[in-house]
Amino acid sequence: MYLSYFGLTDNPFSIAPNPDYLYMSPRHKEALAHLTFGLRESGGFVMLTGEVGTGKTTVSRKLMQQLPSNTQVAMVLNPTLSALELLGTICNELGVSYKQKHASLKYFTDQILTKLASNHEQGINTVLIVDEAQHLLPEVLEQLRLLTNLETNREKLLKVVLIGQPELQQLLKRNELRQLAQRITARYHLLPLTGTEVYSYISHRLNVAQGDISIFSQSTIRVIFQISGGIPRLINLLCDRALTLTYTKQMPVVPSHILVAAAEQILGDDVVEQRLSKNKNLGLLAIFIGMTGLGYALTWMGS
Repeated sequence: MYLSYFGLTDNPFSIAPNPDYLYMSPRHKEALAHLTFGLRESGGFVMLTGEVGTGKTTVSRKLMQQLPSNTQVAMVLNPTLSALELLGTICNELGVSYKQKHASLKYFTDQILTKLASNHEQGINTVLIVDEAQHLLPEVLEQLRLLTNLETNREKLLKVVLIGQPELQQLLKRNELRQLAQRITARYHLLPLTGTEVYSYISHRLNVAQGDISIFSQSTIRVIFQISGGIPRLINLLCDRALTLTYTKQMPVVPSHILVAAAEQILGDDVVEQRLSKNKNLGLLAIFIGMTGLGYALTWMGS
C-alpha cells in the first residue's frame, strides 16, 4: 500500500525471514561466534536463548550458511514430540530409511547411530538444530543426550544446537538433566537491540528496499526503541503499521505521534502508556543521578 508512496521497492518490515534483510547486530555476531566455537569443540551441545523476537532464528540461519560444506544438518522445528516421534523426525531429516512396523526407541536409535558412523567415515559432520527447545520434555532431552554418546577419541559424532526462550535455561537446571547440562560447550543469551542498534537496524532494512532512514524522524526512532524495547520482530510490526498510517495521512515523514498510534493498535493503549512512562521515568532518574549523585538518588528511590 505505502511502497510506491515512499519510493520503496519491497516491504522492508515484513516479519517473513527474508535473508536479503538479514541484519547482524554486534550482539547477533557475538552469539554466532559463541555457537560456531561451540560446534568446533568436542562436546555434544551448544545453546542459544533469548526472548521472543530477539533474532534467534536469524542467528541460526546465519550459522547454517557458515557451516562447512561437508556438514549434514537435521532441523527439528516442532519439538512438542514424544521421544519416539523425535527420533523418527531425526531419521527423516537425515534421510535414514526405516520400517514403521519396527518403530521403537532402540530401533530408531540404532538406525541414527549407524547413520552417524557412516557420515563420520565419509568425512561428513552431522549437526542437529532444535528450535523452540524450551518445549522439549525432559525424557526427550535425555534421549538427545544418549544420541551424542557415540564419539571418537576426539569428538562427538553428533553436535546438537538447542535454540529456545529463557525457559530453556530453567529446564536444564533440573536434576535429571544435569548430565546434559554439563555437555553444553557454549551458551549465549541474546539480548534486545540497543538504541543505537535500533537505528542501524531500521536503516539497514530501508536501504535494502531502496529507501532511506529519513522516512522516520529522530524522535520517532527514539519512540520505536522505547516501545519495542529493542525487539526486532516488534520493531518490524511498529514500522510497518506506522508507514501505513502515515501514507493514509499523506505525510512525508513518520512523526512520533503516528508511531504511538500504530503501537496502540498493535499492543493496546495500556501497554504503550506503560512502556512510554517507564522509559520517561528512567530518563528522569538518569538526569537526577547526574545532578545530585548516586547516593542521593538511591536514597530518593528508597523513600
